[in-house]
Amino acid sequence: MRVLLINRNDFVDGGADRVFVNTVEMLQVASCNPDLSGLQRATCNVQPATFTRSSAGLASTPDPRSLSFWGKLKAARSYLYNKQVATELDKKIKEFKPDVAHIHLIFGTLSGAVLRVLKRHRIPVVMTLHDYRLICPANAMLDRHGKVCEKCRGSHYCHSLIHRCSEGNVFFSAVIMIEAYLRKWFFKPLKNVDRFIFVSEFARDKHVGFDKRYSQKSSLLYNMTEETPETAPVRGDYLLYFGRLSKEKGLLTLIEAVKEQDIKLLIAGSGPQEEELRRQETRDERPRDQETKGPRDQETTDNRQLITDNHQNHHNIKLVGYHSGAALEALIRNCSFVVLPSEWYENNPMSVVEAFALGKPVIASRIGGIPELVTAETGFLFEPGNPASLSEAIKKANNLTEGAYREMSINCRTFALKNFNREQHLQELMRIYEQAIHRA
Repeated sequence: MRVLLINRNDFVDGGADRVFVNTVEMLQVASCNPDLSGLQRATCNVQPATFTRSSAGLASTPDPRSLSFWGKLKAARSYLYNKQVATELDKKIKEFKPDVAHIHLIFGTLSGAVLRVLKRHRIPVVMTLHDYRLICPANAMLDRHGKVCEKCRGSHYCHSLIHRCSEGNVFFSAVIMIEAYLRKWFFKPLKNVDRFIFVSEFARDKHVGFDKRYSQKSSLLYNMTEETPETAPVRGDYLLYFGRLSKEKGLLTLIEAVKEQDIKLLIAGSGPQEEELRRQETRDERPRDQETKGPRDQETTDNRQLITDNHQNHHNIKLVGYHSGAALEALIRNCSFVVLPSEWYENNPMSVVEAFALGKPVIASRIGGIPELVTAETGFLFEPGNPASLSEAIKKANNLTEGAYREMSINCRTFALKNFNREQHLQELMRIYEQAIHRA
């Protein structure tokens, strides 16, 4: 079976990219070793290939906010339908002749042109839904103030323009509104995708609640990760957040909850708020008597500023930069708890998947698909956007006895082995591919 895996990036810039990379690696290993883990040869007879923005020859695009009005119009045209992507994907299909295509993230980069080309060649399509782009123009179901929003229910995408859901910008909000209507009437994913993979029950139920047709072609498949050697639980002396540094991740809430507690917090990752966070960290490290007042001291962003002047005396928070591979694994193994303070409808967050695989309990927001993973047996939940609730959860976590912590750690690893197992994931994914091929 020839599988063409399609995603915006061929590198990791978020959880969805990590899932794409993991899937590519899994299929590559399966294709090289048909007897892997006892799987039948027929099941693993797969040839994977990839198509990303680099495959399409797309150069890194400048920040659209820095473009002139005419530059924005030109960029918007490619955002809505990228002709170069269509041309290069057409070539790739003729060369590789895939039996099935597996789409991850395409909108906003590769564009809906991917769907049009695939259906023109009559390629069966599987699509993993990592976010809510198909039912929300802004993709995260958040308004411009970072609050959960479902006003576009019933395909009333005009709300994204009315409420300026794209950074409060009228032009950008108009573009995502137009894209949403184009997607519905021109790209038609509900017609042109043969099987949707949902990575949480919450996401599946949310999509079905918006359009019942999703239930007719949906499969549930949790994200997976590499199995790691079992080691004795290590209860470190710091909390760890790792992932994207952006406002929907609730970092302000986390910092507010931790600032008065006698515990260290390490923040690992990168993202749109990284520069601001690092600037504030540098200011925090300067002695108070050396600080001078000036225009910079008056800078504010919005009510979601990551570290405000009130945090400048609290040096228990440290940014450690982007980590991956063995370095990230070491950070996770040696922390006490992983913290995920998200304030959007998380699906099946890789931070929880990777933490559980290493037997690390999680303190997380009670939102989206998170409660499917984090329970009283595997961690602690708190109300999203509520620093007091998070602070209380941290105190409960710190008060766990060593025996209770060890038991919770074992529960996390057991859950991971049962639900994030690579071999089982491969078997189920191959079944989904077969379903899509037969349906098409």
